[in-house]
Amino acid sequence: MVNAVLAPILAQEFGLSAGQLGLLSSMYFLAFAFTQLPFGVLLDRFGPRRVNAVLLVVAAAGGAWFAQADSATSAILARAVIGVGVSMALMSALTAFALWYPAEKVSTMNSVAFTVGILGAMTVTVPLEMLLRVWSWREAFMLIAGLSFAVALMLLVWVPERIAAPKATLRMQLRDLGRLLGDKAFLRLAVCLGTSQSAAISLQSLWIATWLRDVAGYDTAQVARGLLAVHLAMIAGYVLFGIAADRRARHGKSALPLMMAGVGCSAASLGLVVAGFGSLAVWALFVGFSTAGVLGYSILTRRYPRDMAGRANTAINVAAFIGMFAGQWGIGLVLDRWPQTPAGYAAEAYPWALAIVLAAQVAGLAWLWSGRRHLV
Repeated sequence: MVNAVLAPILAQEFGLSAGQLGLLSSMYFLAFAFTQLPFGVLLDRFGPRRVNAVLLVVAAAGGAWFAQADSATSAILARAVIGVGVSMALMSALTAFALWYPAEKVSTMNSVAFTVGILGAMTVTVPLEMLLRVWSWREAFMLIAGLSFAVALMLLVWVPERIAAPKATLRMQLRDLGRLLGDKAFLRLAVCLGTSQSAAISLQSLWIATWLRDVAGYDTAQVARGLLAVHLAMIAGYVLFGIAADRRARHGKSALPLMMAGVGCSAASLGLVVAGFGSLAVWALFVGFSTAGVLGYSILTRRYPRDMAGRANTAINVAAFIGMFAGQWGIGLVLDRWPQTPAGYAAEAYPWALAIVLAAQVAGLAWLWSGRRHLV
């Protein structure tokens, strides 16, 4: 999320257009997408603790590189390395929860993981904006890299390990992965999650901040406070949808209707922004309701054995992060079709850019609805 606050600084320092800024930020998501399937196999084979600890060292190295970047190309490549390094941070948690907890608690535990992630994202809103008053962005990034390395060490020396047994051969793991990718239920969940997160995360992690600046007229401090409010709405969404989904699970009911209702309300909120009725409150509703999309992870893990948790979560995550990459970069390319203003990007460009991700979100939800019988 750090680029949402750093965007104006990075654009000025590296001379980036909106499309280039979108590419710089979204390269993180593209690197994520490419690592999901192979690293998902590693999660099931070697366990979440060791895989995540090693990769977080890679993330720290990428963060240090980004802090020293002297060109846009170097910054983009460093951003990709960061994406590879943190690509299993969430997935290792979801895999561990599937191994450690009964099925009726998985949605709640997943919501805990997402919530803690947003607490981290909150540190790059108002706290980062205040830190940048006394530190350079490069010094701030070195701090983030150091913290990532510290977490890697903590995982190695503190966190317990559990690997599902019996351990399958690599050929068996790959064969099961092939069956998963051909499952109609998986495909519909993946597309819905991908299009939903294309709208939610690609906007939340970059373009909501520029909308607040260019359309609502916020200054830098107000943008940081606005992002903080959006993150709080996201935390509320994760907690409430997670608890509600597990309550349905305890009564033998699927979380699918809850997921579709949440994504539908999220799309309706984004529609208000496209129609010209946007405000910080509407953005908060959009992001809060969008958290229902992540119920797809728990729906999927309940469908498959525990020893496939890593592959199931990372496989659906491929769609999510391809969607985030395409949405974030694509919005930047659309914004570039209008001349920039002294303040930033043209306000009249935003409805067109947002309408594209809204259409994708609605299409993904409609396809999931049409094939909901496959998930019964």
